[in-house]
Amino acid sequence: MSTDRTDPAAARAKALSRWDSEGGALPTGPAEGAGEGPEAPPLPKLSNAELVQLRVRVIALENLVIALLAEGTERQREIARDMAAYIAPRPGFTPHPLTVHAAHRMADLVERAGRFRG
Repeated sequence: MSTDRTDPAAARAKALSRWDSEGGALPTGPAEGAGEGPEAPPLPKLSNAELVQLRVRVIALENLVIALLAEGTERQREIARDMAAYIAPRPGFTPHPLTVHAAHRMADLVERAGRFRG
């Protein structure tokens, strides 16, 4: 595979390769100690109000993505489908249920965008 930065397929493959740790990977590979292991700092608990606000923002972002995909090209929707299909565990690792669910949600967003084309 080409590593030319001007090659869209190579750039997409490089970006997708960083999904290895459910989005926590750095361009140079998985972040060492980032949120994992006994040395990781404890995460603060979110309040109910914060969880509600996060949920509202996710809904807004999903709808924005649907609108953008609906007005985008078929190639853009194909890339989104390819990205969803690419999400898989690293060789030798067990599929993470949330990551698998995220891939299904991505494909669903593309499908929903198709209903608004017109």
